[in-house]
Amino acid sequence: MNPIQKLGIISAAVMASSFLIYGVSTDTKKQILKEGTAMYFPTQADFCGEQVPLQIADVRERLDRELLVNANLDATTLIILKRANRAFPIIEPILAKNGVPDDFKYLAVIESGLVNAVSPAGARGIWQFMPATAKEKGMEVNEVVDERYHLEKSTEAACRYLLDSKARLGSWTLAAASYNGGVAGVTKQIDFQKVTNYYDLLLTEETARYVFRILALKEIMKNPALYGFTVAPEETYPLLPVRKVEVDSTINDLAAFANGQGINYKILKIHNPWLRDRKLTNVARKKYVIDIPTSGY
Repeated sequence: MNPIQKLGIISAAVMASSFLIYGVSTDTKKQILKEGTAMYFPTQADFCGEQVPLQIADVRERLDRELLVNANLDATTLIILKRANRAFPIIEPILAKNGVPDDFKYLAVIESGLVNAVSPAGARGIWQFMPATAKEKGMEVNEVVDERYHLEKSTEAACRYLLDSKARLGSWTLAAASYNGGVAGVTKQIDFQKVTNYYDLLLTEETARYVFRILALKEIMKNPALYGFTVAPEETYPLLPVRKVEVDSTINDLAAFANGQGINYKILKIHNPWLRDRKLTNVARKKYVIDIPTSGY
């Protein structure tokens, strides 16, 4: 049976779902592209329950582009699927607690690939906050402590940003777009173009692609096997159990502190990337919580 026949069988089996298949394996994807066979396309899509108007030609094309690109970034997408097992269990309950739709976890995916990335502009962390915005949203950012690298605190800050953006712009889709283009930038285009729907706005290329990248990763990550990605549970990256250690004074030597907790300096920094120096200066006696893994390190 050739790859095209295989694709036909699999696509028929999933016809009842909202999405059909772009590929079943790397070899099949290459064969399909080589033979010029028509690709399948979603029958419907939404972001945070807000429908994507796929009847509009340019909307269909923009989503098609991002699905094709990400479904064929085999190594990149595969490693994101593995990292999600570690990051999503932390992100999801924080979004839910703050009344922010679960779909926003995919915004973190496209911002950073679920690692503490550093952008050329200076944005950092999984949620990619710039220093000024991070401080505005309540995070500590300095040479010793940078809470943009603290997944729980940066997720809380992202929730504050998104809730404020939704209140000002009127939809979750526009709130997502503003995470890239800024609330002021999106508002300026809404006022000039006299439309209030993201899909009706002419925006910069990066912001115009932004929500579609979220949509593409959402659908691929929710239906990985349909896009040729198979990850066994034991192949994903685990969220290791930790115990919480509260400190409210200066730690002059974090390596010695780590050894005293039964781990080494490397493990301490992996689990507490917000600690940016070799020591924790704490003249104000602020309370910090340090994660110490209890197994799997």
